[in-house]
Amino acid sequence: MTLSAAEATPSPAEEQGGGNGLLWVLVAVAVLFAFLRPRAPMEWLKLVDWQTVGALAGLLAITQGVEKSGMLQAAAQRLLARTHNQRSLAMLLTASAALLSALVTNDVSLFLLVPLTRVLATQAHLPLARLVVLEALAVNAGSALTPIGNPQNLYLWHRSGESFFAFMAMMGPTVAVMLFWLFVAVWLLVPRTPIALKPAAEAAPVQPRLLALAGVLFIGFVVALDRHWLLAGLGVVLGVFLVTYPRVLRGIDWALLAIIALMFVDLRQLAELPTITALLGYWPITEGWRAYLAAIVTSQFISNVPAAILLDSHVRDLPALAAGVSVGGFGCVLGSLANLIALRLAKLPNGMREFHRISIPFLLVCAASALLLRLA
Repeated sequence: MTLSAAEATPSPAEEQGGGNGLLWVLVAVAVLFAFLRPRAPMEWLKLVDWQTVGALAGLLAITQGVEKSGMLQAAAQRLLARTHNQRSLAMLLTASAALLSALVTNDVSLFLLVPLTRVLATQAHLPLARLVVLEALAVNAGSALTPIGNPQNLYLWHRSGESFFAFMAMMGPTVAVMLFWLFVAVWLLVPRTPIALKPAAEAAPVQPRLLALAGVLFIGFVVALDRHWLLAGLGVVLGVFLVTYPRVLRGIDWALLAIIALMFVDLRQLAELPTITALLGYWPITEGWRAYLAAIVTSQFISNVPAAILLDSHVRDLPALAAGVSVGGFGCVLGSLANLIALRLAKLPNGMREFHRISIPFLLVCAASALLLRLA
């Protein structure tokens, strides 16, 4: 499959922002629930996972600091000097995304790689939307391997009682299938076309102090999250940037935080509907392929983390549930929060269309392949 110049180069509109269509849809759904299922304001606030929203806010601020330091531009120049065709670059980026997500979680991997990819596309003619979609698929696949790769794995690992490496062994076959198809997708979707550089723009000066500050804040923020000191850690990150580099805070995608918060509000209320609870109790989804498919389908509507929590009380087959919510991160953009984060970080208004054009067929192929592996 080849790309035209228009496809390979982001338009000015694409570079300005990611669009807020999903935000307004989520607002409309929240208003509808407010009429159909009224609840006290404090009950609404309790629907939001503030730990997740706060962690994303801190990471967004730190990522902005790294971007404005000029380090990404310098790194992109060095990477383009060593990589000579689009397919090799895509393989490198997706492999890095998959590996990092297994070690430092899927969201953190995206915060590291998507801004770099966006900068690469400012320096060379690259299929930015396609690369970012492949990175989103990569972090969903790679993070499924380890108990610490994503929130649903962490939840299911604690529920399972398995050791760290026993859980990895359980997830290994499903992850192998997903990674195989991921690299097939890269091979098919990204041509072996020489990378054409754009006319060199004036390079932004590298600011070592800002980069060092962002690095120190990142380490401190991760430690604060691990110790459950969210408010203190977030306060330090935002306060330091406000005093030293206020332009960093102006670059934060606040709409993304609103989207994530509203997703919790809407999707948790959807999961509470009596009809949904009755269907889950009626359907024979306790084990085997039915549990696996139920996890995939449920993830498409309420995201894979809430799906894992919701189905845990109905499914006795933990390996099937874990595999299903992992594969369920593909398909619809709501399947995983990582999908939304990737598209917003890329700042592509047409990214949603490109995502579904790739992710839905990818879901069907991976779901069928992993199911055949489980039945074999």
